Amino acid sequence: MDMEFNRDCLKIDARAECIRLEELIKKQIMGKLKRGGAVVGISGGIDSSVVAALCVRALGKDRVLGLIMPENDSSPDSQRLAEELARGLGIDYIVEDITPALDGFGCYRRRDEAIKRLVPEFGPDYKAKITIASKPLESDSINFFKLIVEAPDGSIISKRMPLNEYLQIVAASNFKQRTRMAMLYYHAERLNRAVVGTGNKDEHELGFFVKYGDGGADLKPISHLYKVQVCQLARFLKLPENITGRAPTTDTYSAEVTQTDFFFGVDFEILDLIWYGLNDSIPSDEVARALDLTAEQVDRVYKDIKQKQRTTEYLRLLPLEPEA
Repeated sequence: MDMEFNRDCLKIDARAECIRLEELIKKQIMGKLKRGGAVVGISGGIDSSVVAALCVRALGKDRVLGLIMPENDSSPDSQRLAEELARGLGIDYIVEDITPALDGFGCYRRRDEAIKRLVPEFGPDYKAKITIASKPLESDSINFFKLIVEAPDGSIISKRMPLNEYLQIVAASNFKQRTRMAMLYYHAERLNRAVVGTGNKDEHELGFFVKYGDGGADLKPISHLYKVQVCQLARFLKLPENITGRAPTTDTYSAEVTQTDFFFGVDFEILDLIWYGLNDSIPSDEVARALDLTAEQVDRVYKDIKQKQRTTEYLRLLPLEPEA
């Protein structure tokens, strides 16, 4: 081991990494892909904002198009912040409301069918979200998902989700990411540009993305960076505080839910350091001492990370071909 494990293990030279990524983006888009620029889906979140800023530094603002794709359930803040970012970067942007396309796919109808099997009174004035029950830092509980419904009167209905309902809600909701991917490629192809993905290491390697949805791109410049490292780039790039300080959300369900509550189960500031410890085969008791945790807590997070990687491996596989 080159250094003792501590809270600074994931600190990087943000300036040097930005310069490296800018050179890589330019080389990949202009050289390998032979495209004339970039199309980036911007959501008002920190990852897409960092990628858009890197593309501007690499290619120039005239070669970057920001695509903002709201729909019926997305937060108005997402569109507002994305527009502010685009204006701040000086790039052209287009707002494409994908609600009609999702209606055509039956996205909302198929999702609501499954919700109503659990909460029959669910209607247009209700809001819903999915949360993960497992909190590895708190207990060694079984991993399952809960449906949380917010009624118009403010009351909350919580139901443990049977597999069939969970799968249908997620499958219907995934129309959103796949529709956005199709729209990104429409604009990229008409402009002879590349689609630049915005997923980070946490999302890519732990499976928090939709296959052929937000996982579909021509290049993924920040897929090697832990979330906390993306935040370091954002600070170096001087992105707006209302973006860098915003809690990461799924922006998929009508009731707002953070990425931690929906999928990861542990805040990124702790998750990423524990994951670094796992990747470097650092004993759990050493990680625990540095983070003021117990070895049992760290072991539970190690276990949860391995389970997420194992159960989402199919998302990262290329299409299988006949064996020779």
